[in-house]
Amino acid sequence: MFSIEPLYSFAGLLVGLLVGLTGVGGGSLMTPLLVLLFNFHPSTAVGTDLLYASITKSVGTAVHGARATVDWQIVRRLASGSVPAALLTLSALYLVGKPAPDVEITIKILLGVTLILTAIAILFQARIVAFAQQKLGGVRDIRPRASTIALGAVLGVLVSMTSVGAGAIGVTALLILYPKLPMGRIVGSDIAHAVPLTLVAGLGHLLQGNVNLVLLLSLLAGSIPGIIIGSLVGSRAPDRILRPALALTLTVVGSTLLR
Repeated sequence: MFSIEPLYSFAGLLVGLLVGLTGVGGGSLMTPLLVLLFNFHPSTAVGTDLLYASITKSVGTAVHGARATVDWQIVRRLASGSVPAALLTLSALYLVGKPAPDVEITIKILLGVTLILTAIAILFQARIVAFAQQKLGGVRDIRPRASTIALGAVLGVLVSMTSVGAGAIGVTALLILYPKLPMGRIVGSDIAHAVPLTLVAGLGHLLQGNVNLVLLLSLLAGSIPGIIIGSLVGSRAPDRILRPALALTLTVVGSTLLR
């Protein structure tokens, strides 16, 4: 019989609110929160957060799917690269073993670097996309199938190792690859792709004993209402305030993990 831990649920509520308001920050905040504040092993934090993300983003995918804001071709391309990459990464982690200290250190370093890259992507997303589109203007008409699959593979490794990367980094890269696609479809496609990726990676970590089920249920008890509330009250004005604040938070947390 599993019990709900109120403190974990409160953390899930806060992160859920932020995700609902800004559209990013789930894995970017939850995993370091579990490591730094609640002192979970990085591998346990990553594994639990992956299953947590697969469940919460399934709800988001249902909403976007009902609104026809998911490009399933992009989802298939991303998944064709990310799912095999996730399986290979999980196999490598299994062969290395757990809980080897060097594996924990590697996860922490990758998590710290990924958080800082995510902060940069959030803060300078418009400039990054504009710069890339200018440089890639001559090849804009080429169908970016191979690039999307390669992007999926990179995200598969990052997400499997750190549970971070499918949000702001994935959205920014998709905006570069598909400049004519509406933002709503970019976000919806990114969320939909995160479901199979985090599910596969999360199940892999579950089989390796890296998931805390009490923690998972406690987080979901708070985060699902938080996401609903955040989505209802979110607007453009607070988004302009919350995104720089989120980027600053991720930079601080990422720098802390790299010490």
